[in-house]
Amino acid sequence: MPLDTSLKRVMVIGSGPIIIGQAAEFDYAGSQACRALREDNIEVILLNSNPATIMTDLDMADRIYIEPLNVEFASRVIERERPDGLLPTLGGQTGLNLATQLAEAGILQKYNVRLLGTPLEAIRKAEDRDEFRTLMRSLGEPVPESWIITDEAQLAEPASSGIWPLIVRPAYTMGGSGGGIAHNIDQLTEITRRGLALSMRHQVMVERYLQGWKEVEYEVMRDSNDTAITICNMENFDPMGVHTGDSIVIAPSQTLTDREYQMLRSASLRIIRSLGIEGGCNVQLSLDPHSFRY
Repeated sequence: MPLDTSLKRVMVIGSGPIIIGQAAEFDYAGSQACRALREDNIEVILLNSNPATIMTDLDMADRIYIEPLNVEFASRVIERERPDGLLPTLGGQTGLNLATQLAEAGILQKYNVRLLGTPLEAIRKAEDRDEFRTLMRSLGEPVPESWIITDEAQLAEPASSGIWPLIVRPAYTMGGSGGGIAHNIDQLTEITRRGLALSMRHQVMVERYLQGWKEVEYEVMRDSNDTAITICNMENFDPMGVHTGDSIVIAPSQTLTDREYQMLRSASLRIIRSLGIEGGCNVQLSLDPHSFRY
């Protein structure tokens, strides 16, 4: 019997195109989700634009749509299939963005589709740079000096701060798309312009670049009863300055002391709980190799 007897049909959003060093894990996660749902006798409708994935195999879902991952095509599938629920969190950034757009367009409400797993508000908090920064500060979690930019004219303040280099991080993008490292005002303007164009929210965060710090990740999970656990921790072979997708990640971490390990683990669990995420979450932290600052 299904875990939730009200769910008969669930639509799963895939991750779309996969590039080297990025997004391959979402094919695995999405495939496992399809199998788990079908084991509970739930009919699975899969939407994914990439046919070269395991999850688009005919044995993985009851109905497979290989279509563009945008609001237009997703709306058509929802209108035709009338799923009871939508599971977007295993499609990575693509799935999260599309679910947010469908909710804001009123499609989920129109066809009475439940957003499964992490609530929409939690997705917004995690993806919106300003909301996430505000939440971290309320928790007492350290964040670098930063500025939220929605217009090029706002670059005057970070440019005059005397903090160089700066890193530009667009909201609602994955794999560093649209972001970059700026060593002067010309680079900052160029990267910000690109980031604003690629961000679904037309928003970027400009912040102090923590070059040379260790990059550590924790995979954590939480359920609706607020049970949160650490699945594993990982350490990037390369320090900050080399993108995670271009680096080697080692699990478990190799150079952390027990104090550092427990400190970052506790922070990761505080973060997933404060966001209200239901499901898996990857928390990435920077650790100063010469102190306990993170």
